[in-house]
Amino acid sequence: MNRIREFLSKSELNALVVFDSLNTIYVSGFFLDVEPWERPVATVIPIDGEPSMILNELSFNHYRYGLEKGAHWIKDVVFYDEHPRLTGRRYYTKDFPFLVCKMLEDKGIIKGSIGFDVDNSAVKSFVKIHLPRVEVYDASWILREMRLVKDEYELDLMRKAAELADYGLEKMRETIEIGLSNVEIGHKVSYEIAREAAKRYPSDVSIEVSAGFTGTGPEGAMPHGWRMPNGRRIQRGDTLLAVVGVRLNCYWAEDERTFIVGKPSEKHIKFFDVATKAQECGISMCVAGRRVSDIDAAALKVIEDAGFGDYVFHRTGHGIGLGGHEYWHDMAFNHRIMKPNMVTTVEPMICVYGFGGFRHSDTVVIGEDKPVVLTKFPKNLEDLTIPA
Repeated sequence: MNRIREFLSKSELNALVVFDSLNTIYVSGFFLDVEPWERPVATVIPIDGEPSMILNELSFNHYRYGLEKGAHWIKDVVFYDEHPRLTGRRYYTKDFPFLVCKMLEDKGIIKGSIGFDVDNSAVKSFVKIHLPRVEVYDASWILREMRLVKDEYELDLMRKAAELADYGLEKMRETIEIGLSNVEIGHKVSYEIAREAAKRYPSDVSIEVSAGFTGTGPEGAMPHGWRMPNGRRIQRGDTLLAVVGVRLNCYWAEDERTFIVGKPSEKHIKFFDVATKAQECGISMCVAGRRVSDIDAAALKVIEDAGFGDYVFHRTGHGIGLGGHEYWHDMAFNHRIMKPNMVTTVEPMICVYGFGGFRHSDTVVIGEDKPVVLTKFPKNLEDLTIPA
């Protein structure tokens, strides 16, 4: 709250109103149990005084349990209903814009400037009518800047998630077998990760795991595959773009490796080696003082020097934290100077139509003098070759 208020003071804003689901977790510790496009939520953070929240009635018990466990901490909460009550009626979903205005008014914010973290046109229009002396500004940059640099609590969760992701890739290596479908393998590995995660963190940590392939064999040339797994069965000579994601208390680690089934051909080796070298060069740029775009430039130079530039359809990485994909989304064109404890993925990819895809992805913390790679699963060809 102190950091937010410093930003508000510098920007001459009287309050920040937070609507985004990930930003809500960030400022309150409350893990939303609803989708805000359907059941809107708001956190009002004044420059002076205590913050307050507006939640849907569906969250009533969820909020109480979390408060008892110390999972979140904002105590001033107003609930609105989504079903009619015969007695004790409260405001309804349609009244949400009015409730935001009322909360601002109750906090004495009836003039001056406030900031929204997202463009909420419905609430903005209501403010214009009911609080005509209040001006609304885009303040999305405040939480974006804060979320960019992770603190030790956040980094600790991401380290632990990365350890589980590495565990998942080991289970992936053990499970891959000719004749098994990619959907079977993904679910088997997800189960093993979930079971291990529950052992390590038996309570008070939310756990989300996923495992599978963005593509197998020639279909691996699609950077994001079919979006859902299918029944294609593993064959000798396949390249397999294995993906493991783990989320602890909503903080992500991403871990990807390219496996090859059976003895790699010269063609396999050529693309694999260039993709691996490109990723290593991209990771080497993950140090304070470098630009975000340097990561992409270093990786792409390796690929283009090898003559494979026409096989690139994919950015080299993206920011990661509460969001699996978060700012920065525009790595290739983002010339921001990086600071310690920003976190990114590094994942250059070579996509060869009719043959397969080649990509490793690691979750990397920007270091003072050298990168800090959280995901440590091997990426040499010997370790990633599946005997067949």
